Amino acid sequence: MAEQRRREGSASRGKPTSGRKPSSGKPSSGRKPSTDRRSGGPRRDERAPRREQGPRTRDQEVYDGPPLPDSITGKELAPDVRAQLRSLPEKLATRVARHLAAAGEMIDDDPETAYQHTLAARARASRLAVVREAAGEAAYAAGHYAEALSELRAAKRMNGATAYLPIMADCHRALGNAKRALELAKSPSVAKFPTAAKAEMTIVEAGARRDLGQFDAALRTLELAPLNSKSRESWVVRLRYAYADTLEQSGREQDALTWFHRTNAIDSEEITDAAERAAQLESRLS
Repeated sequence: MAEQRRREGSASRGKPTSGRKPSSGKPSSGRKPSTDRRSGGPRRDERAPRREQGPRTRDQEVYDGPPLPDSITGKELAPDVRAQLRSLPEKLATRVARHLAAAGEMIDDDPETAYQHTLAARARASRLAVVREAAGEAAYAAGHYAEALSELRAAKRMNGATAYLPIMADCHRALGNAKRALELAKSPSVAKFPTAAKAEMTIVEAGARRDLGQFDAALRTLELAPLNSKSRESWVVRLRYAYADTLEQSGREQDALTWFHRTNAIDSEEITDAAERAAQLESRLS
């Protein structure tokens, strides 16, 4: 998914039936049908017509998932993700891999369809952590925060990973539980996070403080982070943007303008609207 995140899935569930009753094999008329000389069976034009399939149930639609482009083979996944799928039968592993790869390709532009792809993978392999992780990340991107929290909790139970904590904390924020988000932000494992992940948790923690009306605490939280890092990586951009935004919300507009400019100076990929925010503030302050 974004940043080629890893997925993991589980033992497959049985494929749902089509809803079509099996043919009885009896001809519609009482007489014995003529046969094809080669096969000894009924002539093709005299076989009993098949019943039309009924409408797909919701579970069947989820299992089917969105159409898979022929260009997606599943080999687009990182080697360690493909390795985790090898516990599945080969055909099943390929289908799950294709759904995960499709989700990864479209999560930024079409997160809802990406989420549907991960649900199709989960329907086939719900006991693999990489699949539950993928479903959680796609649900988060699509704005299904309760579902994202559930999937990431499941993944964490399976593999013990703590890398999901910033997303889980942000899901709690989105669901109106800022205090629970702060509890996750204070988890002992956060101290061992790599710098980028730690910055993401800092942003979530500051947001939770803001949700509770604690703007001074939010600013202090961000000021303890490496705002002045010389790195131009996205986590620095996001950290500075969060700080500028919190300054503005706290009524410190001149300081906010400075930090929006500092954000824009390193935002070469334009992942924020810092330039627009700076222009708006300049107009208001002039």
